[in-house]
Amino acid sequence: MPTSITVNGTEHAVDLPGDVPLLWVLRDALGLTGTKYGCGVAACGACTVHIDGEATRSCQVRLADVWGEITTIEGLGNPDALHRLQAAWIEHQVAQCGYCQSGQLMQAADLLARTPDPSDDEIDAAMSGNLCRCGTYPRIRAAIRAAAQGA
Repeated sequence: MPTSITVNGTEHAVDLPGDVPLLWVLRDALGLTGTKYGCGVAACGACTVHIDGEATRSCQVRLADVWGEITTIEGLGNPDALHRLQAAWIEHQVAQCGYCQSGQLMQAADLLARTPDPSDDEIDAAMSGNLCRCGTYPRIRAAIRAAAQGA
C-alpha cells in the first residue's frame, strides 16, 4: 500500500517499503536530486531537508517514520523569487564545488527560522554538523549574517 507524503507542498503516493531512507525516496522515487547523498550516517549534512520546519538528515529517516511535511532545497524558494539565503549565497559567492550547499542552505534556513539574528557563535554551532570539503565556512557565515540582516 502506498505511503502518502507531502514534499514542497505537493502530496505524493510513494509505493516503497517503509524502511527505505527518505533520502532515496526524494532522489529516486520523486526525482528531487538537490538533496545529496554524502555519508549515509548523518555526519556530513549533505542530505539535510526540513520535516515540519526542522532541519533533519534525510539519510537517517525511514519513509515509515516521516512525521510531517517535507521541504527540500527545491522548495526553499519559490518560482518567482529566491529565498533570502539563496540570494545571499550568490552574493557572497559561497559555493565552490557546490556539493554540500543544499544541505548548508537547509540548515541555515532552520537556524534563521529559530534565531532571526544569530551571532557568529550561534551560526558556527548551528552549522557545525554540515561539512564543506572546500572550506567555505567564512563565506557561509557571511551569507547567513547578510540574510539575517535582510541584505
